Amino acid sequence: MQAITKNFFLFLSNNKTLDRLAKRYGSRFGVDKLVGGETFSQAVPVIKQLNDEGLVVTVDHLGEFVDSESEARERADEAVETIQTIADHNLRCEMSVKLTSLGLDINRDLVIENMERILEKALELGITLQLDMEDSSRCQDTIDIFKELKAKYPNVGLVIQSYLYRSDKDLDELDKYNPYLRLVKGAYKEPGVVAFQDKDMVDKNLKQLVKKHMLNGNYTALGSHDHEIIDFTKELAKEHGISKDRFEFQMLYGMRNKLQHDLAKEGYTVRVYMPYGMEWYGYYMRRLAERPANIAFAIKGIFSR
Repeated sequence: MQAITKNFFLFLSNNKTLDRLAKRYGSRFGVDKLVGGETFSQAVPVIKQLNDEGLVVTVDHLGEFVDSESEARERADEAVETIQTIADHNLRCEMSVKLTSLGLDINRDLVIENMERILEKALELGITLQLDMEDSSRCQDTIDIFKELKAKYPNVGLVIQSYLYRSDKDLDELDKYNPYLRLVKGAYKEPGVVAFQDKDMVDKNLKQLVKKHMLNGNYTALGSHDHEIIDFTKELAKEHGISKDRFEFQMLYGMRNKLQHDLAKEGYTVRVYMPYGMEWYGYYMRRLAERPANIAFAIKGIFSR
C-alpha cells in the first residue's frame, strides 16, 4: 500500500492541470506548513525564528526544468538577490539550487555562467551553496559541473542519493575534492536498472555512504528524518571520535520539528531545508509520496475550512 501511495503522488507531481489548480487553492492543503513563503521576503522572518530556536537553514527557490535562456538568467538574478538578502539580515542560512532551474537542460555554458555568477556573490559574502541532485538522467552532468565549480569555488557542495546504485562509486571519485555532501535517500521515481527498489536496501546504502564519507574526514550532512539512521550516525561519530562540528543533520521544513529541536539541544547542528516560491506543487507532491503521514496536513486543511 505504501508503494502504491508513493507512486500515486509521484504521478500527481507531474500533472500540469493540478499544478495550476493547486496554485489557486494552496493554503487549503497545508502548504504553509511545508513551504516558507511564496517569496523570499516572506521566508525571512521564518528563518529568523528558526535561527532564534538554535536551528540553521538552507533555502531552495522552488522551480525546475526551465526551458528558456532568459528565465534561467532571471533565476540566477533572483539567487544573487537572495544571497545578498541573507547577508543583509545576518541569517544563519545557506542556499540550495537545482541546475535545471539555471539552464542545465538548455546549454552547459549557460548553467556554468549562471552558477559562477551566483557563487562569486556567495563567496564574497561567506555563504555556501549546495547543488541539489535531481533525477538519475541528470546525475552525471550535475556531478561533472560540481567538479568544475569546486576547482574554483570552495563554497559549493553537492547532494548524493542512496537509492542509486552508482552512489558508492561516486563517493570514491569525489573524495579527492574534499566535498561537503548532503547524503539523502532520494525522492524521484527511478527504474530498477539504476536504483534500489527496496527500502531496506536504500537505508542500508545510506548508512554505508554516511560511514564512508565521515571516515574519509569530509564534512557530512545527513538529510533524513529516520530515527534509526540518525542514531547510527550519532553512534558512528562517537565510536570514531568525530566531533559534532564535522557533520550535521538536515531535515525538511515542517517535518519532525520536535526531533529537530531535540538534536539541537544535544549540541548537534540541525539545518532546516526550507523551500519557497510559487512553484511548490511538484515539491509538495513528492513530500507526500515520501512520507504518507504528511497527507494529514492536506486532509486537515481541507476539512478545517
